[in-house]
Amino acid sequence: MMPPGFWKSGFRAALACIWEATARKVGNVHRYADFGDTSYLDFITSALAIQSAIDDTTRPTIHAAFPPAITLYQAISDTQFLVRKNTNLGIVLLLHPLASVPGTRVHTNPPTSDVYDLRAGIPAVLARYTAKDAAFVYAAIRLAHPGGLGDASEQDVREEPTVTLVEAMKLAADRDMVARQYANDFADVFDFGVPALLRGIEQFECIEAAIIDSQFQWLAAYPDSLIARKNGPEVAADVQRRAAEVLRLGGIATPEGRRAGVEFDQHLRSASNALNPGTTADLITACLFVVLRENKVSLSAPFRWHVSDWL
Repeated sequence: MMPPGFWKSGFRAALACIWEATARKVGNVHRYADFGDTSYLDFITSALAIQSAIDDTTRPTIHAAFPPAITLYQAISDTQFLVRKNTNLGIVLLLHPLASVPGTRVHTNPPTSDVYDLRAGIPAVLARYTAKDAAFVYAAIRLAHPGGLGDASEQDVREEPTVTLVEAMKLAADRDMVARQYANDFADVFDFGVPALLRGIEQFECIEAAIIDSQFQWLAAYPDSLIARKNGPEVAADVQRRAAEVLRLGGIATPEGRRAGVEFDQHLRSASNALNPGTTADLITACLFVVLRENKVSLSAPFRWHVSDWL
């Protein structure tokens, strides 16, 4: 029988973050590549920092006494206390609603854990967020101080919000893929990201390769929001074209695709990592959390991708 703590959302959220950070993805921090100001250890520490707050999202006493997003703010506050930099704002914004979906108890002999249908539960979770939740989220964003954050013409995060959290996110949905998930009930995660990840797990029979393949799928399909904020839409579109070319050559399943992927990684790491596809990494973490919480992948699934010609 699985140890009780392994069923908790906080554990699965932390594991999703650790898997994503550890995989050797192009342009991102991983266990063999740090940035000048941010290390792999920062991301692992951040994964552990959010565990308690994510667990609290499922506690009825928390929901009854406070706006739901207070635990979102707590996750960012705990991260800032430990690492003092923005390592997981987008991740927490995505995981909080997904972790808030309640499970359905299935009565069997012996008893089993709750069963989760996150897609069916997301609309009701998003509908609970009010302007008070938007205020907690705005405070979390200010605390994390993400790079490339500009001024908004309305409902700017530097001011107190006057609309619900989902309404505020809809105002940014055309320029930010994380905000877009709040606007479309996480359609991109459920329709695109989760199926791509599961296909990769089936094809490569390990988690790391599935994550790397998923990154190329995302980058080829959607311009990365962080790259666009920092460098402009034309640069983000160029990154998108380069990712599509890697896939045209077979992606990480072929020697030609892996060679192109290594060159792509070198391009993304030029100019002091200004082309870090950070929003894509956040979306992959959300997909990992979905498949873990819905028990579509084993906690003990093989992780390491054994190839000699990758990063």
